Amino acid sequence: MYHLTALKRSTAGFTLIEALVALSIVAIAMASIGGMIATSARGARSVEAHLNRLEVARALMTALPSRDQLMPGYLIGEIADHAWRVDVSPFAVQTLGQKVHAQWVPRTLVLTVQSPSGAAMKISTVRLQRSDNR
Repeated sequence: MYHLTALKRSTAGFTLIEALVALSIVAIAMASIGGMIATSARGARSVEAHLNRLEVARALMTALPSRDQLMPGYLIGEIADHAWRVDVSPFAVQTLGQKVHAQWVPRTLVLTVQSPSGAAMKISTVRLQRSDNR
């Protein structure tokens, strides 16, 4: 009877190697979960920075001067720690040597917004401006 109790005691529980294997499996699982969380956090920060640049660009586009006051050239400034630049230039139109007398002249607008981290966003659009020969 003593022999049977000693045999049960020696087989009950985990050995040191089994415990180390279990701990290493848990550590690998935790490391992979931590990596996924870090990647998710970086992605969330990237999306947030992109949305901040987009909101600054929207605010700038709505605050631009009226179409009659917007002349070819550039405007620069800074808003909410974001540097911005608006380039206004004539729209590239090929008229094949014909003289066109239009009431409206297209202008190309390129808005560049740069965040404090250095990431930039460019938005290009066309605005119509009344010509001088109305």
